[in-house]
Amino acid sequence: MEDAAERWEGYVDWRSRPATRGRHGGMLAASFVLVVEVLENLAFLANASNLVTYLMRFMHYSPSQSATTVTNFMGTAFLLALLGGFLSDAFFTTYTIYIVSAFIEFMGLVILTVQARTPSLMPAQCAKSPGAPPCAPVSGAKKAMLFAGLYITALGIGGIKGSLPSHGAEQFDEHAPRGRKGRSTFFNYFVFCLSCGALIAVTFAVWVEDNKGWQWGFGISTIAILLSIPVFAAGSGLYRNKVPTGSPLTTIAKVILAAAFASRRGGAQSASNGAVIDRAPSPTSSNDMKDYHVSSKQPAAGEIDTAISAATATAGDLSTELAFLNRAVECQSGGVLACTAQEVEDVKIVLMVLPIFFSTIMLNCCLAQLSTFSVEQAATMDTRVGSLTVPPASLPVFPVTFIILLAPVYDHVIIPFARRVTGTEMGISHLQRIGTGLVLSIVAMAVAAVVEVKRKNVAADNGMTDSAAPLPISFFWIAFQYLFLGSADLFTLAGLLEFFFSEAPSRMRSLATSLSWASLALGYYLSSVLVSIVNSATGRGGHRPWLQGASLNHYHLERFYWVMCVLSTLNYLFFLFWAIRYKYRNAGVIKG
Repeated sequence: MEDAAERWEGYVDWRSRPATRGRHGGMLAASFVLVVEVLENLAFLANASNLVTYLMRFMHYSPSQSATTVTNFMGTAFLLALLGGFLSDAFFTTYTIYIVSAFIEFMGLVILTVQARTPSLMPAQCAKSPGAPPCAPVSGAKKAMLFAGLYITALGIGGIKGSLPSHGAEQFDEHAPRGRKGRSTFFNYFVFCLSCGALIAVTFAVWVEDNKGWQWGFGISTIAILLSIPVFAAGSGLYRNKVPTGSPLTTIAKVILAAAFASRRGGAQSASNGAVIDRAPSPTSSNDMKDYHVSSKQPAAGEIDTAISAATATAGDLSTELAFLNRAVECQSGGVLACTAQEVEDVKIVLMVLPIFFSTIMLNCCLAQLSTFSVEQAATMDTRVGSLTVPPASLPVFPVTFIILLAPVYDHVIIPFARRVTGTEMGISHLQRIGTGLVLSIVAMAVAAVVEVKRKNVAADNGMTDSAAPLPISFFWIAFQYLFLGSADLFTLAGLLEFFFSEAPSRMRSLATSLSWASLALGYYLSSVLVSIVNSATGRGGHRPWLQGASLNHYHLERFYWVMCVLSTLNYLFFLFWAIRYKYRNAGVIKG
């Protein structure tokens, strides 16, 4: 009995033996994940942040083709995080998924490195002087090799993004206040470490790519991801790994189908007075997790899921939210659609967080501009700082530096102060963090539009509209939109990761956390779609589309940014509608 009490129920070590308290989990175990995140994001962003330049200069793509290719690549990488999260919940541990995914990304980067260092595998060089015919873009087997490298890399990135944050968060005991606070700190420092990797990528790695060659840039990424594997494995003896519990998608589909096909004779079940799922509109208690009491005994950590399942075994204990799903428990004939009340409640939680997920896609559409049009804007400007010439792709140094400075202040100063003021464990709720990020994205797009107007005016005033020479305006003007969007990213990404992880049922947490990355993916895809829609709508009647022309000086990029600003404002109103109505799963406290 004593040995059983020392075990983490539902968790195993890396050798599939029961994980034990005091030996597995905790901040030390999560620290290995944080170090790995520095290396992983360095490998990812060393290429992604400058890829648009590589495609234009060496693969001979146009600015719009380059932007679309980059957004599609990054979108696919982030969308594949759902696959990594699904596999982590359903069949494998997050530990296994990370190791496999890192090797896959390594193979993709090897392909890109080999192509970049072999002239015969690259398109032939050609003159890009004014009046010369456009260079033929990469095609045939060379194009196939480029895209094979990119999308094998994307597959590995997706698996890592879908498993690594959840693996770190799983190291904390969510049933103890100290564990929940530790988990919150982990997510803040996860974004901090992500930014540290990005800082190295957009400074050192980008400088190497622009001055020493892209084969060295891809080589840095290859070495970084390879090095992350032994660093991750070094913490193996400390990790506690959640045991996979089967496909969460199967549970979701079963409940929805059971509710659809169940007999409607009894109508929707009503919630009992003692409903276990007591959701609150805001986290008002001192605890982020409910204190569940079964009879007079507080269940031990690891027994809470069992207590919940027992307490929700009957339809009378179902909550009133999404009441149409309550009909699913009527299908108790023993067939494939038989559902428990707990499964119904789990699916309700997933469905209720989806509007919040959808409201963050527009923010990530704005963030996509940092990797595409913002880089192209900076490339037309004066990027000198004294005697140093800064590569345009190094511009993200502004937001990542701000995040690196702000993240510790947020965790050690702002949050403790907010906890004292509000009397709650979280201090600032997840949705408040996300909402702050959405407001900052609106400001960022307005600033970006104003800066683009100024940049084009400088070009026109100096007769340089058709010139390829740098404009007499400092690239520091672009830093403002990077600063606001970087701040938005800090608030929203950390808030989203913790929101999805803490709100989701334990059997679906990796998949739910992956929604944070899927939002990024859909944001990048939406950016590509918006570019196509804007060009199609504005190119009618013989007019030149806003986002086409011989150079960026002929684009109407400022108008596109204003469109993004308006859409972001509408999106924020959509978020407010759902955020005000959202009831936290883990905010209330139930006493016996």
